[in-house]
Amino acid sequence: MAPIDPLMHYLLLAVGVLGSVAAYTAASRLFAPPADGDERDLAKLAKKEVGTSSAFSSLNPHGSLLEKLDLFLLKTFHLDVKIEELHMMMGRPQKPTPLEMLHLKELLAAGFGLGSYVMTDEPILAVLGVLGFLIPDLLFQSRIRARQLDIMRNFPTMVDLMALTIEAGLDYMAAIERILKNVKPAQRTELENELQKMLNEVQLGYTRRDALQRLAMRTGVAEVRSFVGLIIQSDELGTSLVELLRNYAADMRFRRLNKAEKLAAQAATKMLIPLFIFIFPTVFIMMLAPMLKSIAQGGLGF
Repeated sequence: MAPIDPLMHYLLLAVGVLGSVAAYTAASRLFAPPADGDERDLAKLAKKEVGTSSAFSSLNPHGSLLEKLDLFLLKTFHLDVKIEELHMMMGRPQKPTPLEMLHLKELLAAGFGLGSYVMTDEPILAVLGVLGFLIPDLLFQSRIRARQLDIMRNFPTMVDLMALTIEAGLDYMAAIERILKNVKPAQRTELENELQKMLNEVQLGYTRRDALQRLAMRTGVAEVRSFVGLIIQSDELGTSLVELLRNYAADMRFRRLNKAEKLAAQAATKMLIPLFIFIFPTVFIMMLAPMLKSIAQGGLGF
């Protein structure tokens, strides 16, 4: 095969890099939240969380090279809203901050790009840095799913406690506040922390409806959204909330039982994979190895 002309080599490299950037830009703009829309949508909520400001407002456009790179990526790919959404859905942890999340994406992109070039000596493979830029999103989504599972684990019990407390004569906001008072702040679960944020928002002037809807969007759990819709509907129609909450908690437990049964039914099928990969080959080796050894030594001996 004839060697590629150096000019053509670098031309192909430039086309590959520009193509990767164009594809990422198109995907980012395609899935980016609309500029105008409902003030309660997740993108605006990420930027208007109570008591917080944009995590990227401290970046100086005339500062260091790293700050200029941060601002370029944020403006070009609309990463500011996306990263703040991910950070909010993770529960706004102290580590990592949104800026640290962006730096992790940049670090992995540079590492993948330079590592691919150093190991293969092919500049065209430096475009794999785009893959490194996307990998942290998978890690962040994993943390979000773990947090949502923790919320769902405690949600039916919380609904039952609310039903009991409301039946005693309190409204649902006072019921939530009474339940949270019995739990030390250091021992609160993710669900209880989110409920405390909702109470704080009501005290700061948000309507109950808005605070409930913000709770649903911060968690991203379908069951919490249904729960919020149930409370709002009860407020509007004036129906009894106690029976609704009890029925809803029972329905959640029934669905969780069905899910457990479904997973148990799938276990036998999933066990076939490690059986075929690890168990069966070992059994075959143990059974056939003596016979193969006898054949190699000149016969089976009978």
